[in-house]
Amino acid sequence: MKRFLIPVLAVLCLLPFISPAFALVLGMATVWICGNPYLAVTKKLTKQLLAVSIIGLGAGMDLNVIAQTGLHGLYLTAFTIFGILAAGLLIGHCLRVNKQTSILIAIGTAICGGSAIAAAAPVLNAKDQNISVALGVVFILNAFALLIFPPLGHVLGLSQEQFGLWGALAIHDTSSVVGAAAHYGAGALETGTTVKLTRALWIIPLTFMLGLYVHARPIKSDDDEEDSGVKAAPKKPWFIFGFVIMAALVTYFPFLQSAGEVIHGLSKRVLILTLFLIGAGLTIDAIKTAGIKPLIQGSILWLLTLCGTFALIKLDLVGLP
Repeated sequence: MKRFLIPVLAVLCLLPFISPAFALVLGMATVWICGNPYLAVTKKLTKQLLAVSIIGLGAGMDLNVIAQTGLHGLYLTAFTIFGILAAGLLIGHCLRVNKQTSILIAIGTAICGGSAIAAAAPVLNAKDQNISVALGVVFILNAFALLIFPPLGHVLGLSQEQFGLWGALAIHDTSSVVGAAAHYGAGALETGTTVKLTRALWIIPLTFMLGLYVHARPIKSDDDEEDSGVKAAPKKPWFIFGFVIMAALVTYFPFLQSAGEVIHGLSKRVLILTLFLIGAGLTIDAIKTAGIKPLIQGSILWLLTLCGTFALIKLDLVGLP
């Protein structure tokens, strides 16, 4: 019976009512309770499916809208992304968080949560354990943000546009930005969605820069010295080319937009399946090894992001699209 459990649950994760966070938790619970007899297979599939899902997600991007919004707030986007990255890496260094985990948490907080982590993980040759820990931290904080942001926005007296911008800058995942903004109002939804999609496109240059850096100086997991055998060379993010090509096709060939919506939807399901497989590779021993420090790093970084972006908005130091 145990041999059928992982395949059956993996198929269920393709259904529309399974959320990313639930898929990750389901995978973790399964391996803790029943074990994973396909551990080697799931680890191999994880890397392949991550690349495929990122390419497919490009089919949901309109490059024209992204370019218009991106030019408007280019300085703000660049300042906040690189500021959050620098702060995250500094906090991770001070707490002595695993190098790969620390980088993934910083990237996930700076850009767009799980999608950014999924894109950066293959470039880092990140271990499944480190990916799972980073995703877990981001999903916990993301769920918390989804609950507290709408009432907090009303208490702080934010306008529709201000709240949409704040949510896009301070909430990790695009789906939660959309959920929180929709609850706040139509104006917040329009602003938040557009700014977050623009921000998500920064995955492309950052992943390429990370790939170049890792190619020159491989970023190993802190426990790599315990492993035996020859280490694989860090992979260059060629799948990002696929992401851009997919986005360009649906943007400049309107008759492909319907197919693009289908591909984008399927890719989101594949990403959720991948999260289940990642969770299914995270053992209790791996959780104990990671410890509480990654959650502390992610929490401090998120609070700094939340307060810093709110100050920028209230002081009117940023322009609204």
